[in-house]
Amino acid sequence: MPIKYLVLLVLFLTSLQAKSVTIAVAANVSYAINSIKDAFNKEYPYTKVNIILGSTGKLVALIKNGAPYDILMAADMHYPTALYKDGFALTKPKVYARGSLILFSKEGLDLSKGLSLLNDSKVKKIAIANPKTAPYGKATIEALKKSQLLKVVQKKLIYAQSASQAVTYSLKVANLGFIPKSTLYSPLMQKQKEAKWIEVDPTLYTPIEQGATLLPHAKSSSEAKKFYDFLYSKEAKAIFQKYGYSVDE
Repeated sequence: MPIKYLVLLVLFLTSLQAKSVTIAVAANVSYAINSIKDAFNKEYPYTKVNIILGSTGKLVALIKNGAPYDILMAADMHYPTALYKDGFALTKPKVYARGSLILFSKEGLDLSKGLSLLNDSKVKKIAIANPKTAPYGKATIEALKKSQLLKVVQKKLIYAQSASQAVTYSLKVANLGFIPKSTLYSPLMQKQKEAKWIEVDPTLYTPIEQGATLLPHAKSSSEAKKFYDFLYSKEAKAIFQKYGYSVDE
C-alpha cells in the first residue's frame, strides 16, 4: 500500500477512535447502563461512551452550570421536561423505561405485613433516596403519605444522596430500604441470600417514567444522536426489561 494511502488510513482510524459521547445517568440505571453501553459498542465499536452517574437532581444542576454532557437519562420526566422548557435541552424528553419501587430487607424481615411493618418496634432505620433530588425518594414519600405512615415513621428515615446510595444504606445501616427494583440485579444484591423484598403498590406513587433528552453539548455530535436513538431500540428495551424495568412495546 502506498505510504500516502497508509497515512490516510491511520488518520481515518484515529478520527474514528476519537469519537466519544458522555451520558449523565440516573443512579438507579447504574446496573443496566453497562449492558446498554456494551450492546451499543457492538454496533458502534469506535465510539467511546463515558458514563456519569448521580441523582437526577444533582446531574441537572451540573447541566445547568455547563457540564459537557451529551445526553441526560433521568429517573423521571419532570427534570428533563423542565430542562427542555428552560432551553437546556435540544429534544423534548421521551420515556425510555418505567421503574418500580420496592421495600427491601437484608435481614429477611416478614414483608407479608406490607408497609405496616415500618411501624414495627424492631424497625429502627429506614433508608430512602433524597426526595429533593432523587425521583425514587420522591415516590417513597408519596407512598408513605398515601399510606398515612409518613408522620409515624419520619424519625426512622435516613436519607441517601441517590438511589444507589439508598441500596448501600439498606445493606449496611438500615433495617429496611425503599429502593428501585432494578438494583436487585447488581452483583452485590445477588449475593444477599437472606434478603427479602416486595413491590410497593404502584397506586401509592406517581408512575416512575424515566425520560431521556439530548443536551446542547450534543448539537453537532452524530455519536450522541446514535446513542440516543439506540435507547429506544428493541435491543435496548430487552436489556431494560432484563433489569426490572417495563418499556413500551
